[in-house]
Amino acid sequence: MAQPKRKVKVAVISDVHLGFLGCKAWELNKYLDSIDPEILIINGDFIDIWQFRSYYFPKQHTRVLQQVFKFVSEGVKVYYLTGNHDEMLRKYSGLILGNLILDDKLVLTLDGKKHWFFHGDIFDITMRGSRWLAKLGSTGYELLIIINKLVNFFLTLFGREKISFSQAVKAATKRGIKKLNNYELTAAEIAIDNGYDFVINGHIHLPCIKEITTDRGTITYLNSGDWVENMTALEYDEGKWKLVWFKDLKFTNDWLGMEEGELL
Repeated sequence: MAQPKRKVKVAVISDVHLGFLGCKAWELNKYLDSIDPEILIINGDFIDIWQFRSYYFPKQHTRVLQQVFKFVSEGVKVYYLTGNHDEMLRKYSGLILGNLILDDKLVLTLDGKKHWFFHGDIFDITMRGSRWLAKLGSTGYELLIIINKLVNFFLTLFGREKISFSQAVKAATKRGIKKLNNYELTAAEIAIDNGYDFVINGHIHLPCIKEITTDRGTITYLNSGDWVENMTALEYDEGKWKLVWFKDLKFTNDWLGMEEGELL
């Protein structure tokens, strides 16, 4: 029996990093196949052009692209907002191909509230000051993923619990960046100044929904997380936003029986 699909008004994913070794494409395919959205927003770093290798693009990564184009063909409005890892696409911002819209940012009015979507790399001090340093860090991050896979192989072999080097290092690094440039506060203040009610980012791989109050006002800040460590998405339905964790989703037996890497 097929997995029943959840109807949602808006689904937001970001930081998928297709073409990168650490991308959890199999899990993302399961998530995308479980929803029936009216709007899908891809909020940056969907394809990791920084880490792209001609010899590494597994079939599950291709399957993610197929899922997105399937949505487009079925009438789902898909907004692809560019990030720093797919910034080469920014030269094509404003391109509209049927239900697929490529842009840098998006403003949507949902139930009378103005929502501002953009990736968020413009607030990252490493992006503004030393792009080469950020790319070097991305290469080191890929190496860390490879080492982590090797360590976890032996931990599993000896019946020990897996650990995540990448999640710990990434979180520490991104939190440090956030403290240096007040990432969330900056986004919130600019959004308030522009009269928005919600601001939705990706980039820092720290999923959250929270209220931010400054001397300029109050706004709801959301971050959709990523599909490398956290495997999270944002969903809007019936006037409310919620943060969805893949680990909390329930699937039918036919889904659970799928082997990783198997096409659906």
